Amino acid sequence: MGRIAVASIVILWLIPISILVNRIVPDPYMDEIFHVPQAQQYCKGNFRSWDPMITTPPGLYFLSLAYVASLFPGLFCLQAVSSFSDSCSTSILRLTNGVLSVICSILVYEIITHLRPSLDDKKATLRAVVLSLYPLHWFFSFLYYTDVASLTAVLAMYLLTLKKKYLSSSLLGALSVLIRQTNIIWMFFVACAGIIEFAESHKKDSVEVDGSSSLKEKEDLSANRNGAAVISNLRKRRVNSGPKSQRNFTSRKSVHVTHSSGLLEEIQGVIIISWNHLWKLLVSFTPFFMVFVAFVAFVFWNGSIVLGAKDAHAVSPHFAQLLYYGMVSALFMAPVHFSLDQAALLFRQFSKNKLLNIFQWFLALTVGLLSVQFFSIAHPYLLADNRHYPFYLWRKIINYYWSSKYLMVPLYVYSWFSILSNLAKNQKKFWVVIYFFACAASLVPTPLIEFRYYTIPFFFLVLHTNISDIKSWVIMGVLYLLINCFTMYMFLFRPFSWKHEAGTQRFIW
Repeated sequence: MGRIAVASIVILWLIPISILVNRIVPDPYMDEIFHVPQAQQYCKGNFRSWDPMITTPPGLYFLSLAYVASLFPGLFCLQAVSSFSDSCSTSILRLTNGVLSVICSILVYEIITHLRPSLDDKKATLRAVVLSLYPLHWFFSFLYYTDVASLTAVLAMYLLTLKKKYLSSSLLGALSVLIRQTNIIWMFFVACAGIIEFAESHKKDSVEVDGSSSLKEKEDLSANRNGAAVISNLRKRRVNSGPKSQRNFTSRKSVHVTHSSGLLEEIQGVIIISWNHLWKLLVSFTPFFMVFVAFVAFVFWNGSIVLGAKDAHAVSPHFAQLLYYGMVSALFMAPVHFSLDQAALLFRQFSKNKLLNIFQWFLALTVGLLSVQFFSIAHPYLLADNRHYPFYLWRKIINYYWSSKYLMVPLYVYSWFSILSNLAKNQKKFWVVIYFFACAASLVPTPLIEFRYYTIPFFFLVLHTNISDIKSWVIMGVLYLLINCFTMYMFLFRPFSWKHEAGTQRFIW
């Protein structure tokens, strides 16, 4: 019932806003001027055509072909179109992402209920709807960009890994890479998360087997030494005190499984258990490895990770990008990270081991300052294009005074400490470390500040942060709703003109 409710709510806002967007902005806009014509070439059967300005693989266009093919018989019978290529209009292609956004909302609901099976339908539905309103995901559900398709494929891959359907998961991972090549990093992250869960499940099985075997061995030894009389007494004692003994054994087992070990112990445990079940591990995760090998071969063949416009998207050491992501994500989860309770929690954690924590904060602040000073990139697109919100954030906040970017560093550091602290409450330290490095690998090489790049790591962050307070979810939902209303209003009803370029310009993320 929950998934139907989530899909219905998303459809309720999807249909009217899609109609409004297509009526006011009927022609391709911004990156759509590349994606829409390319998809239309595919609709005509011209698969050899390729626009050299497109940086991503053609996965989205193949999805659109499948989607349009499902619509074509109905449109043809209604005489709305005369040929298949006529079905690939801008509005219909945009609706590809609308359909995918509904599927994505269902996937979010499924992941939430899988990670927290004790959560009731109403709470899971609320969380899924709020995440579906996440501004960067919500806004591009109405345009023909790769973001929604990319997120949907990655979340589908992750859900199947959680359900231990590794072959299907790897196939969807390959699809996600075909939509956006940087998703190879999130495929690696999902594979690592799957291996950690694989090791954890086999560790629990080993504990249960070892405990049962030890108990059986003790009984057999007692029977051999003391004879039938002792067995009888043992049975009587078991009848009288069985539940208590069982509780004690369960308690010991529970303590053993949930014991908070250090990072090195966790890594060692995963390696040992994986080695002990190496054949099963290889059978499960070899499909992921094959996709990784194919991707590396493609990069060598292509000479770069991007397909087109290689000069404008050259890999650069943009470490400040990781700092921006931490702050933006924390702000989009403001009730969680910028509350008195969270500040008090971080202070208590700081007080437990002051010397170590002083060193950690000093090191983080130093790295942050160095990143801002030497690895903060002002891309030409960022400086010249006033249609994007990062243009104004860069000019009015980050680079307003010479000291502004340095004064922001403590906020960046606090945001990351808060994020990692919340993740560590529910996830293994090894998982948190892999998540951090996945964020770094996907964000640091990108020279352009684009909040769209933060969507996938943000969803993983929220899905694995235990936000149990309904009030926080409601506040986040209201915040997202207000931002969405503002950005869509600015996009539709506040157009402007450029002196150096003809045509109507609009504000966009």
